[in-house]
Amino acid sequence: MILLNLLFLNLGGSEVMLILVVVLLFFGSKNIPNLARGLGKGMREFREATDGIKREIEKSAEPVTEEMKKASQDVQQQINDHRAANQ
Repeated sequence: MILLNLLFLNLGGSEVMLILVVVLLFFGSKNIPNLARGLGKGMREFREATDGIKREIEKSAEPVTEEMKKASQDVQQQINDHRAANQ
């Protein structure tokens, strides 16, 4: 996933190394695991929140979807009845 993000940003090897060195100098080697852990927790919470929103949207759209399926079946039945009557 990180590699995909780096490819998306068009960063080369030297740019990645420079960023890693700056992060190491800025945060220090002892704080990097805590920083990564916090980042991971934040990403997990964000994913859970977006999944919750997605579930709510799907749940609220369910009655409309069922109504559309029923309407589609009714129209198809009317078409079939009309074809059968004309033959």
